[in-house]
Amino acid sequence: MLFTWLKHYMPRGLYARAILILLLPVVVLQLVVTFLFLTRHFEDVTLQMTDTVARELRLVLDIVDAAPDRGSVATDVISKAGRLALTATPVPGADVPATDLRNWYDFSGRVILRRLPGEIADLLRVDLSDDRRVDVYATSRHGPVLLSFERRRISATNPHQLFVNMVFFGGLVTIIAILYLRNQLRPIKRLAHAAEAFGRGRVEPYSPAGAVEVRAAGNAFLNMRNRIERQIEQRTLMLSGVSHDLRTPLTRMRLSLSMLEDDERAALEKDVDDMQQMLDAFLDFARGEAEGEAEPTNPVELVEDVVRNAQRAGHAVTFSGLDGSGNGLVTLKPLAIRRALDNLISNAVRYGTRAEVSLTMSEKSLRLRVEDDGPGIPEDRRVEATRPFTRLDPARNQDKGGSVGLGLAIASDIARAHGGVLRLGTSRRLGGLQADLVIGR
Repeated sequence: MLFTWLKHYMPRGLYARAILILLLPVVVLQLVVTFLFLTRHFEDVTLQMTDTVARELRLVLDIVDAAPDRGSVATDVISKAGRLALTATPVPGADVPATDLRNWYDFSGRVILRRLPGEIADLLRVDLSDDRRVDVYATSRHGPVLLSFERRRISATNPHQLFVNMVFFGGLVTIIAILYLRNQLRPIKRLAHAAEAFGRGRVEPYSPAGAVEVRAAGNAFLNMRNRIERQIEQRTLMLSGVSHDLRTPLTRMRLSLSMLEDDERAALEKDVDDMQQMLDAFLDFARGEAEGEAEPTNPVELVEDVVRNAQRAGHAVTFSGLDGSGNGLVTLKPLAIRRALDNLISNAVRYGTRAEVSLTMSEKSLRLRVEDDGPGIPEDRRVEATRPFTRLDPARNQDKGGSVGLGLAIASDIARAHGGVLRLGTSRRLGGLQADLVIGR
């Protein structure tokens, strides 16, 4: 349960996670070392030095009590205990602080304030506000007396240097580790970028580098990419060859039909036209993923041109314009996107009376939508409809001559070649099929 909760707060990127894995043990180790050093070294040393100073203070207080009057306290202390480097000065009671004084960052001062009152019975207050001196107020036969001495005599000097050194050297080691880690992660990012580009239909130069495991992954990616490219090329060549070879007998059949009487020719010419459309569909399907190179394209101009061509062909199709906050150029294969839109529009006007095309663009995605007022496709058969050579007769009345069930399959192939997806749904405005070609930017 705890690990599930922590997953929501973990960074998503590999670089951020690697830095966290690197910094977390360093920070924890520094905190542990600091705590142990303070408790075991500074505290123990400060306790020993405090006990030593407490004995000297008791000796000085005995000298103060033995002085004949207040005026001779300072001179008696200097003459009898001058080597202790302690000064004793009688003070009015009003000069005694109300509480012990200590700076917030003075860690060893807490040990002094905890230890010293138990060693000196006549102690009133301890003033540690000055980092260089210690003022101790105590009672004597002559009233309150101020005992002063250097701070370095009662505690280890400059304990903050530990933190400064740890932060400095810890930061230095962290920076060096991050630079090294960055060099190790760069090949992984290059591999991810090349894989993402290939998923969007772009082949970018890539050579394996980095650690042995990363090189192995890079070589596996190159082998996979080459194998996929060969399969696409072989499929294209096979379908193109078959379709091309069938055009010759079709042409001969068309010439022979022209010699027949009109009443006998019409039905046979329609069959030949249907076969010609099927061959064209095969060629379109073969060219689907391998058509053209990706390049920066203005999607609005592209859609407007496709819609104008469809209108000139006599199709009832309109373009509703651009929607969304995105703008600029999108890296696309223009010929492939044109072919996908042509297929979607042809399907829309084939099974409906009119079609509407809309374009939505954001900073991260591009969506081309084609809607119609036809019968649509049932939800449980939409995945099947995007498969090649699928004909959904009850839903879309695909008996209207020449259809081989490749229109949506071609559009789906082109969407995948751009790293996107073809989504089918029901149009809320027209009531028929809604086909969304969604591509990441």
